[in-house]
Amino acid sequence: MMKTILIAATMSALLGSTANSATFLDGAYGEKEGCTYSKTGESSGADEFFLLNDEGITTATAFCAFSGKPTKTATGFKIVTQCESEGDKGQKETVELKKTADGYTINFKDGTSWGPLPKCQ
Repeated sequence: MMKTILIAATMSALLGSTANSATFLDGAYGEKEGCTYSKTGESSGADEFFLLNDEGITTATAFCAFSGKPTKTATGFKIVTQCESEGDKGQKETVELKKTADGYTINFKDGTSWGPLPKCQ
């Protein structure tokens, strides 16, 4: 039940933020479950998944919405994000999206990193 509510909230956030987002990535990035979610809009029910696209970062338990314009860096982008999990919103912060041959790695200020996430096929 909680996953269904989270997915519905995530989809609302995705649809609501699309008009404000600039396209800066060359597609969606994620692991298997995240890419399936990108293609179908439906969760497989996996406990863990990651999806990175122009709207933000979606995981099994959180959505981190991008805002503002991304800043190009030598290795990718920096962009402001705000994560929400189970109704709790975190602080806005700038994250680094670092691109390598393996995909994008998302680096947060606190040292947490997610990835690398390969490009979805």
